[in-house]
Amino acid sequence: MDWNWMYTLSGFVVGAIVGLTGVGGGSLMTPLLVLLFGIHPATAVGTDLLYAAITKAGGTIVHGRKGHVDWRITRLLASGSIPAAALTIWALSFLPKQSAAVSHVISFSLGIALLLTAAAIIFRQKLQQQALAHAEDTAHTQLRAPITVAVGALLGVLVSISSVGAGALGVAVLFYLYPRLPAIRIIGSDVAHAVPLTLIAGLGHWLIGSVDWSLLGSLLVGSLPGIWLGSHASARIPERFLRPALAGMLLLIGGKLIAQ
Repeated sequence: MDWNWMYTLSGFVVGAIVGLTGVGGGSLMTPLLVLLFGIHPATAVGTDLLYAAITKAGGTIVHGRKGHVDWRITRLLASGSIPAAALTIWALSFLPKQSAAVSHVISFSLGIALLLTAAAIIFRQKLQQQALAHAEDTAHTQLRAPITVAVGALLGVLVSISSVGAGALGVAVLFYLYPRLPAIRIIGSDVAHAVPLTLIAGLGHWLIGSVDWSLLGSLLVGSLPGIWLGSHASARIPERFLRPALAGMLLLIGGKLIAQ
């Protein structure tokens, strides 16, 4: 596939939204490639996973240097997500490549992941408030580590099939499990976990022939300046407007993908 300036423009727009809200990479990029450009869902997912690994690696370096990453939480998540991602890719490798069956499975999974992400955006504060009320409960503290591993495994499956879930969904669950941890450390830990997860899943998709390198390059050319500009503009736009708008968009896109 030759370089296409429309892919670069799309990368810029999605990158700007990610910079503004901290959410929206896979949630917007993958359905955009599938619905607007007609890219096969498997190729869209595989390409977007490597795109996420590259873009979030830079974020991890920044968060790590500033001490915003709780590496214990990151390790717990990864101990569940990496094996789950590898098993999911292994299972996908047995399905006929670029087939209608694969397209349906991935599109439906992507739709479910988008609806879950929208719900996580809408109810994040309420979940955190409930978690704070039970933060000192014995059950809440004792089960925290195994639940974190289980959440990682769920994200591993979801991200490998749909490329969605490592962002808003992972952050929402971490806010519930670790309500007393500062928000910036929750976000930093989630970003750090997303890098090995998306890298392993993305390389797995490449091995089974589901990555378009030309498309990946076109997206990165647009998204990197988009993320930079969006991050600088985020302080000037109220979050109470941005997040509901993003959640509504994800609900519409998720519903359309499920209904296909």
